[in-house]
Amino acid sequence: MSTKYLPGQPQQLPGHNHVLHNYQAQHFKFSVSDHVATISLNRPERKNPLSFDSYAELRELFRALVYAPDVHAVVLTGEGGNFCSGGDVHEIIGPLTKLDMPGLLTFTRMTGDLVKAMRACPQPIVAAIDGICAGAGALLALASDMRFGTARSKTYFLFNKVGLAGCDMGACALLPRMIGQGRASELLFTGRGLGGEEAERWGFYNRVCTPEDLRDQAQAMAVQLANGPTFANGMTKKMLQQEWNMGVDEAIEAEAQAQAICMATNDFHRAYHAFVAKQTPLFEGD
Repeated sequence: MSTKYLPGQPQQLPGHNHVLHNYQAQHFKFSVSDHVATISLNRPERKNPLSFDSYAELRELFRALVYAPDVHAVVLTGEGGNFCSGGDVHEIIGPLTKLDMPGLLTFTRMTGDLVKAMRACPQPIVAAIDGICAGAGALLALASDMRFGTARSKTYFLFNKVGLAGCDMGACALLPRMIGQGRASELLFTGRGLGGEEAERWGFYNRVCTPEDLRDQAQAMAVQLANGPTFANGMTKKMLQQEWNMGVDEAIEAEAQAQAICMATNDFHRAYHAFVAKQTPLFEGD
């Protein structure tokens, strides 16, 4: 296999300030409704594994969301009762065993770029997780802003099971911040499955839903976020990401600047006038 395929071929995605309603995804389902984009991994017969091309298209799509004024929130899910089984054994894992070090590094940087793109896009991402959520799939869930799961779901950071380190796609940075160092260490050293109810207790899931209600509840949360002050939501996401690398004093100053910017928006003024009139504010994201 040629290493030219590792980063994935650039997709012809919309550029600056281009709406995504009409975007036709090649490697997953994609739709936009009520200002919510729904991305659904769609290889249910194999529990929705990722390929080189689906990695790349997801990366480019999340990059394009920075310039998508019609999308205010994102739901990420999978078809057929599973979320994502990780990198496809035949399409990714097998070919990786034949690559040299530069080719391997090109691949691991490409997968990490997907997580970077998810964290950099301003829209909140709600992952709806049922069934298997493993390997790279667990990192897609981890890179999302909220996770709704089911009691029957199982999340595996299974890199250890295939002779790899747990430090994949940012796992050693993201997971301890979410569930604590000790619990993250257990999952990354053993690769054991994290059940849905345990995932909620540990703080990995925001909510456990029935399989029948999972998609609806994730969609309802995304619609709620999409109807909120979207400019301010994007600022909140940016600060949650940015402040990991700051001391408290620097974070307080950064938040002072961010909040002052939000106070200059029309949404802030709309909220004030609506409060005075005892009405519900209608936010427009400007």
